[in-house]
Amino acid sequence: MSTLTERTEVASGYRAGRTLPLRVELIRQLKRRRTQVMFGILAVLPFVLVAAFAIGGEPDGGGDRITLMDTATASGTNFAAVNLFVSAGFLLVIPVALFCGDTVASEASWSSLRYLLAAPVPRARLLWSKLVVGLGLSLAAMLLLPLVALAVGTAAYGWGPLQIPTGGSLDTGTAAQRLVVVVAYIFVSQLVTAGLAFWLSTKTDAPLGAVGGAVGLTIVGNVLDAVTALGDWRHFLPAHWQFAWADAVQPRAEWSGMIQGTAISVTYALILFALAFRGFARKDVVS
Repeated sequence: MSTLTERTEVASGYRAGRTLPLRVELIRQLKRRRTQVMFGILAVLPFVLVAAFAIGGEPDGGGDRITLMDTATASGTNFAAVNLFVSAGFLLVIPVALFCGDTVASEASWSSLRYLLAAPVPRARLLWSKLVVGLGLSLAAMLLLPLVALAVGTAAYGWGPLQIPTGGSLDTGTAAQRLVVVVAYIFVSQLVTAGLAFWLSTKTDAPLGAVGGAVGLTIVGNVLDAVTALGDWRHFLPAHWQFAWADAVQPRAEWSGMIQGTAISVTYALILFALAFRGFARKDVVS
């Protein structure tokens, strides 16, 4: 009788929404070595580029066409834009795949996933906490790079307007606003990679498989986008719109490409997140 009473008291005080708080999950992930190493790599990249320009001289297009890279040393804002340009295609894919693909699979590989669920943490609550933290760390990584680049670039090349390769410039206030839009769009465009990584993370107990699978499928998307024979079918590939943010760093911003890219990315991401939650709800967790 006493045992039954104790169980009833525990059950009556149980609140599913209080299990695995976001703060606890965030601290756990921040303490992990892979998180610290990934942030360290992104923070070091601007210094590497400054050193490369100091050793090799100012960037030169080597032709009549002037690109964003050729204006890298014009100002700190230009340097920040160039860091995003060289990183958006691949480097920024890695932290997204890592933070979203390693999160559930690593628990399974440590054989701690079943203990979390036995705590008891509801499956949807566990996935929600891990997804929010994974996306939050991904966004932090994307903010870290341009902020460090802006500081390093300003120290090296001075504070000034954003020089546009095609001619003209944006004042520092407008340039800062446009760079915020660029970072936001890059984050949204990477939601597909996040969805792939998170879905694979719920399917395997091998973190490297989930992370590598998401990166690999993203690369496949980039390759398919380069196949011009696909014609208009490429418009349905998230990779086709990944550099649409370049339209935001023009004297007159063009939003149509980013709107289409956002619609494609969000649609794919929602489907993949839904598959992850649906599959994990029915999964027999034994690790």
